[in-house]
Amino acid sequence: MYEWDDKGTLLERIQRFVHRAFPERQIHIRTRGRIRFFRIPQWTQVSVAATALLFSGWVGYTTFSFIQHGEIIGAKNTQIADARHAYNDLLSDVTSYQSRFTELTRDLEDNHNLMLSLVERNATLQLSLTTVEKQLRNTEDEREDVASARETLRGKLTRIENDMRQLSTKNFSLRDNLMSVETDLQTVVRDRDHAHERNTILQTQVTALEDRLTSLQTAQDIAVEKMTERTMAYIGSLEKIVEIAGIEVDTLIASSEGIVTKESQGGPFIPVKPEEPGGVLMKKLVRLDDHVNQWETLQTIMARLPLVAPLNTYSITSSFGKRRDPMNKRWSAHYGVDFGAPMRSPIYAPAPGIVKQAGNKGRYGRFIEIDHGSGIFTRYGHLNKIYVKRGQKIDFRHKIGQLGSSGRSTGPHLHYEVVFNGKPRNPMLFIKAGRHVFQKQ
Repeated sequence: MYEWDDKGTLLERIQRFVHRAFPERQIHIRTRGRIRFFRIPQWTQVSVAATALLFSGWVGYTTFSFIQHGEIIGAKNTQIADARHAYNDLLSDVTSYQSRFTELTRDLEDNHNLMLSLVERNATLQLSLTTVEKQLRNTEDEREDVASARETLRGKLTRIENDMRQLSTKNFSLRDNLMSVETDLQTVVRDRDHAHERNTILQTQVTALEDRLTSLQTAQDIAVEKMTERTMAYIGSLEKIVEIAGIEVDTLIASSEGIVTKESQGGPFIPVKPEEPGGVLMKKLVRLDDHVNQWETLQTIMARLPLVAPLNTYSITSSFGKRRDPMNKRWSAHYGVDFGAPMRSPIYAPAPGIVKQAGNKGRYGRFIEIDHGSGIFTRYGHLNKIYVKRGQKIDFRHKIGQLGSSGRSTGPHLHYEVVFNGKPRNPMLFIKAGRHVFQKQ
């Protein structure tokens, strides 16, 4: 687990986190006795991690856009329903206006008939007035009555004319209202047609988005399945290498606690249902993440295994296990492998580690012991020279000494041991596993 240092700027803390999370990795290739290695730079690992993060963000953004489009379509459908209700209300208003217009037309007809009757009565009154005037010539009393009757008739005629003007004004107002209603009705019909066209377009877009989302999910599922299969194949190949070396994978992983670190994670548990969008893909991604973590753990451990010989050229002069002692010819246990090679041949560290011993050690002569982590140690005896010191950190293929014949030895050779969890192991099994790695690559 990574811990943040309170000291330093934010940029320095980010740089330290990147160096810890993405250390430089190496791939080693052996061809015809020559070993080459390729480095995987830190920026390449960071780019791959950033690409994966952007890919997950893009998937989230696509899902959110799809949900938002659904909400927009729902809002548009609500607006269309409101427009239909408004249209029905307008139709009801038009019907009521038509009824009122019919009633007003009937009133106008009645008023027109009344006006005709008044005109006839006026003509009759005019005749009567003429008769009265003739009679007035005969008598003054009758003249005054006729004048009074004339004034009365003129007042009635004035009131009738005012009523006619009011009816005409009311008729014009009703016509204006009817024209306004027709205009509003046409506007509503246009809005309804436009909304219908817009709804059709949106439904087409939604169908296209659903098709794209389905194809995208299918492509993502295929990609995740392929990545999972490849990761499991890598894990299987690494486990096979460990088994060739004669070590149980579970035991090796258990011995690596404290060396292999896991990324810090946390947060509330929110289960994803399979029927929800992305639910199945999320489960596959979680399973892929578990396999990737297992693969990274095995890779970290594999980098510490001594899978190559400590000499460039050699011959095996004494194997691991039971043998006759070269001095007294009695049967004895040999917990290492003796490599024969020319005097002063360079000796290289088969894996990175820390020097635990460097100096003379009894019958081993000049002796080196290296701790590679995960409970794995390598030992080198009968050296001519030692180039490293106790506590020194060394890398893969670091030159640690020269082959010699110091200590209890019959001639120039290297006594090489591999110890796992305190028990000696056959070094040739590790070298055989390393050859399997190079053959696979």
